[in-house]
Amino acid sequence: MATEESKNEERVSPYSDEELEYFREIIIKKMEEAEEEVNTLQRTLRESMENASDESAYSYHMADAGTDAQEREKTYMLFNRTKKFVKYLDDALTRIDKKTYGVCKVTGKKISKGRLEAVPHTQLSIDAKLKRR
Repeated sequence: MATEESKNEERVSPYSDEELEYFREIIIKKMEEAEEEVNTLQRTLRESMENASDESAYSYHMADAGTDAQEREKTYMLFNRTKKFVKYLDDALTRIDKKTYGVCKVTGKKISKGRLEAVPHTQLSIDAKLKRR
């Protein structure tokens, strides 16, 4: 068991603790923005559902109902996408804590700093990402 614990403590990340903290700050900022967006989208969905149930079938045109349903669907998809993004950011914070952040899961090589600054939750180097297309 002690050897398993020492393996987990082993540094895999090519980045120093200072660099990992730099990335942590970027991720936390993005996470706060995304969580704020999730809350806004959730509020929009709730209001949309309340408004839909308030409308009378006789005073509301079918085309308007269709447009509203389409807008709700679009908002719901954006809500789910943003929640997924928050999960990816949370996973990236876990990798920072485990000192495995910044390593491509395909090639095993260092992910460039510029790529991590642009897409801080990525687990793929640019080479691996381009080969996937």
